[in-house]
This record gives sequence, C-alpha cells and structure tokens, in this order.
Amino acid sequence: MTARSPYDTLVTVFGGSGFLGRHVVRALAKRNYRIRVAVRRPELAGFLQPLGRVGQIHAVQANLRYAPSVDAAARDARVLINLVGILFERGRQRFDAVHTYGAEQVALAANAHGARMVHLSAIGADASSPSAYGRSKANAEQLVLAAQPSTIIMRPSIIFGPEDDFFNRFAGLARISPALPLIGGGLTRFQPVFVGDIATAIADAVDGKSRPGTTYELGGPDVRTFKELMQFVLATIERKRLLVSVPFALAKLQASFLQYLPKPLLTPDQVELLRSDNVVSETARSEGRTLQGLGIDPEPVEAIVPSYLWRFRKTGQFRQRIA
Repeated sequence: MTARSPYDTLVTVFGGSGFLGRHVVRALAKRNYRIRVAVRRPELAGFLQPLGRVGQIHAVQANLRYAPSVDAAARDARVLINLVGILFERGRQRFDAVHTYGAEQVALAANAHGARMVHLSAIGADASSPSAYGRSKANAEQLVLAAQPSTIIMRPSIIFGPEDDFFNRFAGLARISPALPLIGGGLTRFQPVFVGDIATAIADAVDGKSRPGTTYELGGPDVRTFKELMQFVLATIERKRLLVSVPFALAKLQASFLQYLPKPLLTPDQVELLRSDNVVSETARSEGRTLQGLGIDPEPVEAIVPSYLWRFRKTGQFRQRIA
C-alpha cells in the first residue's frame, strides 16, 4: 500500500487562529499538509493565509458547542487537532461547555470519520482539582479517550512565545505598577515551554511519530518558581519593582473583584490553580512521555523571551546594554 503524501492529507485544526494555533498551522504548512482551520470567526483568520502556499490553508466556521458544525469541519480530514480552550469564563463560554463538551464533540467526529486525533489539555488537568479549569480538562481527557481511544493528548505547562499571555502580561504590569504580586509567596513551580516546541510535537504526532492513546507532558528544560520568573521578567525589561507576597486567601478575595474586568488580571479559579505546581511528573519523565522523549530539545526562556520583551524597556531595543 502506498504511503499517503502530506499533499493528499487534510488536517483540521480547531482553534487554529489562537496563540498556539497559528504556530501549529505554520508547522503543518511547512510539512506540506492541507489545513482546514475551524474557528468561530473565519473572517478574522485571514492572517493565517501567508503561512502556506496558495490554497493550502482554508478557514471554516465551527463552534464546539454546536455539534453539526464540528462534524462538518471534520469531514474528509485524516487528522483532527483540538486546541480550543479558555482561561476564564464569560457568558456562554464556560469551562464545561468549551473544554469538556466541545472536546468530546471533536473526538466523536474523529471516530465517525475514521480520523486520528490530537487533543491539547494541560498539566493542571485533575479530576479532583479545586479548580474548575483543572477538573474540566481532566473530564475532557476521559471523554475524548472514551470516544476515540487512539487520541494523543498533549499536556503543556505554561506556554511562552511572542504573543503569550504570561510574560507579556507581567511585563506590561511592571511598566505601570510599582510592585508585582507573589501569590502564595511565589513558591509555585512552573516549567515554561516554548510555543514552537509544542507546535513541533503536535506536527510530529500528525506525522505518526507519537504513540496512539498516550498522554504526553510538555515542559521546558528548566523548573522555576513564580518568584524566579518575576525576577527574570524584571531583569529582562530592566525595571526595579517590589515583589509583594500575597497570601492565597487575600489573593482569592482580590480576584473575586478582578474577575469582572473585561480581561481579568486574576480569577478565583486561577488562584486555586496556583496552589499546585505545574511541572512534568516523574512518571511521564521516566516513561519518555515528554518533549525529550519525542526527540525535541526544548528551548529555555532565556533564549526566546528577551527577543519580545525588549519593548517593555524604557528605551525599547535602542537601549545599549552594558555587559
């Protein structure tokens, strides 16, 4: 039987216009796959077109809360990739609707059309998590595997890259605030992972280089506490700011008000997530279910983050740094 060429293989990427999505689309385009980007607002996804050849990338409308649109977007695709996720709830955008019900619809569509599936979850996924976000991610994994047992699940730690919502957010806050908060003393550990490395891992899974029905935990080369990451941000943007420890109880109280901002700085659910470390488990490491196990050498934050945080320095890229 002749192997199928990427030129003949259609991949549907749900959530392909988001932060991670655009990097996944770029990685797939470089490997010559035909790409269908399924998003709620396809008219706003035109910026993806230059990432591939003429006609290689096509955006269609789909809403994970509306099963028929998911099924239509999955039709004729050989692989479905689900990247859709939210960090906070707003109106009809609820964790259970987007993360759980939506992911199950993609898996059911994959099963119905005989397609393989790659599903993006999170290291914080835990059915017993005090966070609704963490519980919804864990429930989604169970439902996805029940509907399509061969699904490959990717659980990243905090993702960084030029458009990230972590380093950019705190660098922006440091530009206007005299202090940065250290929730719970800033002792929570993270393993920041470069968005390009995750995109490569997902593209490799599409290539068939990952084990079906396996959950991978994706983290960068270094583990840092929240405090260490804030110190890194301040050193990178060359600003001196106070680092103020905020107990979890007080942070949750403050978050109960901050959550109503148009784009919340912090929500009570995120405070609950910060109570637990967000790092690759020893089990995943020993079983090779990591980036290194996939043959990917992850990029450290020092190699990438300064290249886009320079804009938060007082004189931007024109500042001549003294070694």
